[in-house]
Amino acid sequence: MKKNIVPIIGMILGVGLIVWSITSSGDISSFVDAPSLVITLGGSFSAILISFPLKSIKTLPSILKTIVLDPNPDYAKLIESFIALSRKARSEGILAIEADIEDQDNELMISGLQMVVDGLEPEVIRDIMEITTENIEKRHSIGQDIFLKWGEMAPAYGMIGTLIGLVIMLGELNDPSTIGVGMATALITTFYGSFLANLVFLPIASNLKMQTTEEMKFCEMIVEGVLSLQAGENPRVIEQKLKSYLPFESKEEVIKSAMKAADKLQKEEENYG
Repeated sequence: MKKNIVPIIGMILGVGLIVWSITSSGDISSFVDAPSLVITLGGSFSAILISFPLKSIKTLPSILKTIVLDPNPDYAKLIESFIALSRKARSEGILAIEADIEDQDNELMISGLQMVVDGLEPEVIRDIMEITTENIEKRHSIGQDIFLKWGEMAPAYGMIGTLIGLVIMLGELNDPSTIGVGMATALITTFYGSFLANLVFLPIASNLKMQTTEEMKFCEMIVEGVLSLQAGENPRVIEQKLKSYLPFESKEEVIKSAMKAADKLQKEEENYG
């Protein structure tokens, strides 16, 4: 899958702008406070440990890797595959596509095509593939839920840190010179909570949600393509069905690429034959 560095650029840009705004009118060292960071980050993570099972927490490293992946699946390749499979099935019979199943790289598509070759009823195939799709969506939503909850908890623990700092500061009112420093230290935890929530956790959750949406659309296209293939529909009809799932601005480009590749593949098969 293609890499997507835009989220990394956005995060670096956001941090850079905040650092610039601090250094342009103050000292950045005054915004560095280890206890405040421990309360905000460590406390909110503790809440995550309470909110989710350990097996879900263990998926965080793999979830973070998906942030730098292109959220848009290869629609052109999918349509190309179904056009080529449809042409082969119409000319050689549906069993002829069995040799092409292992060439696919999507587990849902492999499963669907195998069921078609095995002769299962369309209703059964649809039910099984829809259940599989639902399970994929649930699995993908785990990361989104974790970071949404983390985005909620970080500001809350930032406020807890602020309250702790205020209590400590009010206990030392006998020395007025410490009030300004104490207030600044107390407010740093609120800054950390807002920073982590709005530049890290919530944006990651939004990114994961967008990827899940694209993945579900891709799965729907696969289900439609498999059932259309089983029904023996014309490749052009399958093309139009799958085309309807695409955003308007990318339809022509994707379809043109898919048809060109499918025509090339067909010519190669004819020459080989």
